[in-house]
Amino acid sequence: MSVPPSPDIQITFDAHDPRGLSQFWCAALGYVVPGPPGVDSDPDDPFAAWDEFLARAGIPVEQWNSNSAAEDPAGVRSRLFFQQVPEGKVAKNRIHLDVRAAPGLVGDERMSTLEARATALVALGASRTRRVEPAPPMGHGHIVMADPEGNEFCLD
Repeated sequence: MSVPPSPDIQITFDAHDPRGLSQFWCAALGYVVPGPPGVDSDPDDPFAAWDEFLARAGIPVEQWNSNSAAEDPAGVRSRLFFQQVPEGKVAKNRIHLDVRAAPGLVGDERMSTLEARATALVALGASRTRRVEPAPPMGHGHIVMADPEGNEFCLD
């Protein structure tokens, strides 16, 4: 009996500003914004290529920020999709991402690596919620953060 392949998933975020949120997550994860279909885009400004593509397609300017995406340039990790919704975030996430920022590290070395990553993400628009100290043997320590639109994630 053969085992079916693991399904690939896309993680979708409801967002007020899909382009802005995709830029944050690209920086946080080392992802890229994919270019429009059939168009090579400048990796420094993929949105310029999208704007030209959407204009040629006759999409009204007010709809240009209705969605965005972030992809792993190696094509290995899950794709992120950001869709514009009118309502803001009103409650705690029911699911969140754990960003593995210190794999294999423990103790002070782990926490200093997480602190450095937290500082870098705050500079990109994230906010820091709290630090959870290591509590061996089960807890290795992590930092709870929120992206620019308030979605919680952990640096783990």
